[in-house]
Amino acid sequence: MAFIPLFVAIDVLGLVPLFISLTTGMTLKAKRQLIVEATLTAGAVALLFLALGKVIFKFLGITENDFRIGGGIVLLVLAVTDLLFSSDERKNPNASSVGIVPIGIPLIMGPAALTSIIIIVDAYGYWISMLSLVLNLLIVWFTFRHSDVVIKVMGDAGSKAFAKVASLFMVAIAVMMIRVGIENILK
Repeated sequence: MAFIPLFVAIDVLGLVPLFISLTTGMTLKAKRQLIVEATLTAGAVALLFLALGKVIFKFLGITENDFRIGGGIVLLVLAVTDLLFSSDERKNPNASSVGIVPIGIPLIMGPAALTSIIIIVDAYGYWISMLSLVLNLLIVWFTFRHSDVVIKVMGDAGSKAFAKVASLFMVAIAVMMIRVGIENILK
């Protein structure tokens, strides 16, 4: 169960069209290096957040419920934006290395995924959360590595439709996060 919220938050199939557009014209070798760079960047940020997220919260005086509500609001805004608008404006074709920014951060490991990690750690503990993270990053790596095949199988319309469905699930998860945060504060 810890796997699903992070899978939905990352939305790897929804990222495939962006990944392809950001890597158009790259050699196969350069694209593969970029995939490793992006996945490692996302993993490093996620592990740092997994390990130190609560310490940072304590230092800043932020409670888990504050972050749950704030993260839920951010996730809700991102999900509604993805539902209503094209994700093309998230592209950054002028970046010298798109592996770290924007693919690694914030596309793979953005606010939605980081918020999900905090919630998963609270619900399932560190080891299950780490396993969920590793499995999701392996899926990202595999999907990006075979992104041309994914687009051929799903088609452009299919991958866009999947992204919209994932956005609907993100809206539901965001509302749940806000609701649980408010309920916990009111207890």
